[in-house]
Amino acid sequence: MIELSAEAATAIRAHGAAEYPEECCGALLGKAAGEEARVVRAEPLANIREDQRRRRFRIAPDEYRRMERLADAQGLELLGFYHSHPDHPAVPSDYDREHAFPFFHYVVMAVAAGKPGEVSSWVLADDRGGFRREPLVARITGRS
Repeated sequence: MIELSAEAATAIRAHGAAEYPEECCGALLGKAAGEEARVVRAEPLANIREDQRRRRFRIAPDEYRRMERLADAQGLELLGFYHSHPDHPAVPSDYDREHAFPFFHYVVMAVAAGKPGEVSSWVLADDRGGFRREPLVARITGRS
């Protein structure tokens, strides 16, 4: 299970709306214990793809390393990444599977006509054959 703090959920939704019609992407920082993870911070990152930005994203290797250092400096962990699917469902694509790692959480958000929609979370199987959808709790500002 993964839980998004209200701040993280709000940041992901805002980032997806701002980058539409292109895919946004970012890092998930927080704490994990066993099979449960709590994201306390969503850190927006630049999509450095030069082509197909409406359907693909790429994070620069130095940005990945920066996220690891940032998480460590704040006593957190790099739990995974998020990205948007403009005008497509919140389900990972084959491209997403081919570029994912089994030890991370992948939050995917649908953005339809510029408006954030469904948010889902996925974990890649150890054999990299497919994703497993995991329970996701997204906190709403002003609610517990």
